Amino acid sequence: MTDEVTHDAFLCGKLHLWQPKAGYRAATDAVLLAAACPASAGQSVLDLGCGVGAASLCLASRVAGLVQTGLELQEDYAALARRNAAENGVALKVVTGDLTDMPAALRVGFDHVIANPPWYARAGSPSPIAGRDTALRAELPLADWVAAASKRLNPGGWLTMIFGTDGLPEVLSSLAPRLGSAVVLPLAARDGRPALRVILRARKGGRGAFRLLAPLVTHQGAVHDGDRESYTPRANAILRQGADLSAEFG
Repeated sequence: MTDEVTHDAFLCGKLHLWQPKAGYRAATDAVLLAAACPASAGQSVLDLGCGVGAASLCLASRVAGLVQTGLELQEDYAALARRNAAENGVALKVVTGDLTDMPAALRVGFDHVIANPPWYARAGSPSPIAGRDTALRAELPLADWVAAASKRLNPGGWLTMIFGTDGLPEVLSSLAPRLGSAVVLPLAARDGRPALRVILRARKGGRGAFRLLAPLVTHQGAVHDGDRESYTPRANAILRQGADLSAEFG
């Protein structure tokens, strides 16, 4: 097993997670997703497509006392999520199953649902690594992720998602009638660059006006100029220190 997985540090070593060496590997998206979730102590959180548990465990490192559950399609990733939770001292229940056929154990209400759906185009070339291909290829429409989340949310609960900007029209059109008060935070790699990813928050039963926020810029400088740290101070606080995104969302 040790030659098939790596043990990687997140949040400057606050967390260490086992991940497949050659499969899908969690990175900044999971950390940003956790930072954007407005959960507070005692609330329940469902992580759809939790992978090895990176987003859930990053969230737990910032907010104590959460009741967390993950749904993962691939059993080997689910097993790593359970291992990671146990070794990091986090109570995370991980259920193997498909969000389009929700396991009976998860047909309950949650205060928050978080999700980092696959974002590779269905028509693209498949990865030769089956687990990576399943984790990244968008076999399900984003609307299905929104529908599954909305069914699981308690009234007033929040959906938080991170996904490619090209999926934004589909996600926004799928929010009604259950979800509203949508807020979108674009993510730009550098100042002046297009935002290739966005984070969305929407509330079950929300009636607030749609808001499009100023982009969060993650890297300094106009171009990558060498093998060195180049995060902006704000991105560094989030990705390295585990700060939340409450200032951006207001």
